[in-house]
Amino acid sequence: MKCRPSYGIFLICTFFIFNTARGQEEITLEKVVALALQKNYDVQLAQNTSEAATTDNQYAFGVFLPQIEGTASTAWNSNNQKLRFEDESRNNSGKAESNAITASAQLTWTLFDGTRMFATRERVAAIAAQGELFVKDQMVNTIAAVASNYYNIVRQKQQLKAIEEQMSVSEERVKLAERRLQVGTGAKPELLQAKVDYNAQRTQVVQQEALILLLKDQLNGLVGLQLPTLYEVSDTIIMNLELNREELAANIENTNFGLQAARSEIRISGLSLRERRAELLPFLNFNAAYNYARTDNTRLINPFAALFNQSDGYNYGFSLNVPILTGFNQRRLIQQAKINVSRQSLLYDQQKTEVNVGLKNAYVNYENAKKILVIEEENIVFAKENVSIALETFKRRATTFVELRTAQQSLAEAYTRLINARYLAKVAEIELLRLNGGLLR
Repeated sequence: MKCRPSYGIFLICTFFIFNTARGQEEITLEKVVALALQKNYDVQLAQNTSEAATTDNQYAFGVFLPQIEGTASTAWNSNNQKLRFEDESRNNSGKAESNAITASAQLTWTLFDGTRMFATRERVAAIAAQGELFVKDQMVNTIAAVASNYYNIVRQKQQLKAIEEQMSVSEERVKLAERRLQVGTGAKPELLQAKVDYNAQRTQVVQQEALILLLKDQLNGLVGLQLPTLYEVSDTIIMNLELNREELAANIENTNFGLQAARSEIRISGLSLRERRAELLPFLNFNAAYNYARTDNTRLINPFAALFNQSDGYNYGFSLNVPILTGFNQRRLIQQAKINVSRQSLLYDQQKTEVNVGLKNAYVNYENAKKILVIEEENIVFAKENVSIALETFKRRATTFVELRTAQQSLAEAYTRLINARYLAKVAEIELLRLNGGLLR
């Protein structure tokens, strides 16, 4: 629908767009979160990595099993030979042909490796468990991003509604200014300023609608473009104003998935250190083999050679490998493993500090937003009443258009502060629950 720059038609267009939006499917936050946990690429990548670690863990029992290798070969030989003896009558020459077949199976079973195999098995299992923690941590971060984006759309919708409410007052100002000018009691600058203010609000409406579409596209991107092309979100920011700092901070080391993953990294590093230390101890292996060989000389030149030769049998025994001197390489690897354990401990302490500071900051923002929200909820009532009074007195010519315009600006600012306070309180709430791991509970 094409709109001309007429004020009444503009309102009709706005009404048409608003009702078209109302006809769109409303998507709840719960549905968006459910889609994000299934279709978000970061979540899928984390799950893919976790599946790889889980697969390794499923086959980790193989470190306790023997290694068996089998080999087989066959060869055909055709050689020109010349044989010379002291007895020249035995001299001979010609082509010798044979077929040789060999096969063998070797078994090596490590019976003792300084308990390295046990450390390896535990390390692989710990990596698999850590992968699940990474997935949960990514899920929490994705839910927080989705919720913040969703409520940002709600905020901008509320801001759009506030602008449209202001436009009705501005349109009334334009009508009153035109009427006064026609009867000779008004001034043209007053009418021009009213039109300028009204057009500025029209511009704000266009900008708000574009911003809302942009945010909707961003939200759709977070769920792998699974949302409809046109959709609506809720009009209300639902807040939980009863969060308690002590309850949020309690046992946060075991509720924050990022911290749990960082702590598991310390254990994984410790198991790697156990593996390196085990390599200093002797390795005891059980070895066994079965061998088969057959040679069929189909054409012989040497009269002393056998026409057919076959052998088969098995052998077994034990072998002991003792590392005596490896250029201190093993000592170096152990020292590096110790350093890595220390590094992971420092990283964990650093992340723990960041989480605790982040929790404190988020709670300060949360409490501050709640206080501001109470003030602005009260202030919006005053601002609305002030505009209503100013408009009525302006109609009776008991006040100037400047005073009415000032009241309008105060109401617009009050709306902006109130809407921002609601949104910031919700964002702080989301951040608190993200750090606490509560978004998945």
